[in-house]
Amino acid sequence: MRIRNSKLLPLVLSLVGLMASGIAAAERIKDLASINGIRTNQLIGYGLVVGLDGSGDNEVYTQQSLANMLQRLGVTLPPGVKAKSKNIAAVVIHADLPPFASIGQKIDITVSALGSAKSLR
Repeated sequence: MRIRNSKLLPLVLSLVGLMASGIAAAERIKDLASINGIRTNQLIGYGLVVGLDGSGDNEVYTQQSLANMLQRLGVTLPPGVKAKSKNIAAVVIHADLPPFASIGQKIDITVSALGSAKSLR
């Protein structure tokens, strides 16, 4: 009797599993969620503007950003030397990406100096 029950148990468990899977229901996302309107996406970035002909800034974070950029490009500064240049400024870039924007679409951006740069031109 014990051998017979051990062979019957996997069969019964399989049948129960098959019957339970029929109970699960699939729902479409659009039936469960609602879109609360179309909106623009704000894009914010940080960067360096170079080639400023002496009108850039000399802030600590600009020097650090310049040193990090040079390091990523494979340029190693000697120990104790700080990356300084009045031709560079740290900036924040802000743009609004319209809904349904397509590849190659032009968008307006704002570039703002973070430090004491006199001009970004």
